[in-house]
Amino acid sequence: MRALLALACLMLTACVSAPGTDPVRLPAGEWELDREHASATWRVRHLGLSWYTARFDELDARLIFDPANPEASELTAIIEAASVSTGDTDFDETLRGGAWLDADRHPQISFRSTRIEVTGETTGRIHGELTLKGVTRPAALETEFYGGLFSLLARRRAIGFGADLVINRNDFNVGRLPPGFIGDEVRVRIEAEFLRTAPE
Repeated sequence: MRALLALACLMLTACVSAPGTDPVRLPAGEWELDREHASATWRVRHLGLSWYTARFDELDARLIFDPANPEASELTAIIEAASVSTGDTDFDETLRGGAWLDADRHPQISFRSTRIEVTGETTGRIHGELTLKGVTRPAALETEFYGGLFSLLARRRAIGFGADLVINRNDFNVGRLPPGFIGDEVRVRIEAEFLRTAPE
C-alpha cells in the first residue's frame, strides 16, 4: 500500500512543477482563461455592518502576454451579468433586473485594457475601460502575478494572477435603494489561471 501511495505522489509531482515568477522565462503569445480555475467575487457594505459578498459564475478572458515587455501585454475579460450568484435565487433575479444589472438588455460586463503599468517585481496596474450596464468608464486592476509553470496534465504552460478592482456603483447606474442601505463602493476580487492557447 505504501508503495502505491509513493508512486501516486511521484506521478503527481511529475505532472506539476513549482511555479516561477520570472516572466522572462515564459513564452510570449496568446493565453486563454482556465475557467475551472477562475473566480470573480464582489463585496459591498450592507447597512455599514458587514461586507456582503457574492460572485459571478460565468467569466472568460483572453491575455496576449509579452514577457519581455509586460507593458505591451493586452487583456480582455467578459463576465456574464446573468450569472450573478448570491446563494438566494430570488435576490439573484432582483439583481438581474433593470434597477440593478439589467442583464437582459446588457448581458455582458467587459473590461478591455488600454495600458499596463509595472509597479513591482510581481505586481502591476492594468488600466482599461469597464463596461457595465451599457456605461463605459475608466477602471484599473491592481494585479499580482503568481507565476507560471508547465503542467503535464494539461500539456500546456499555465500562469496565474490575482486582481482587485474598486468601482462606484452609481457611476454605472446600478442599484436603487435609500442612502445608507448599501454602500456605493463595490470591491471585486478576481483569481485567474491562464493556459497557452496551443498545447506544447
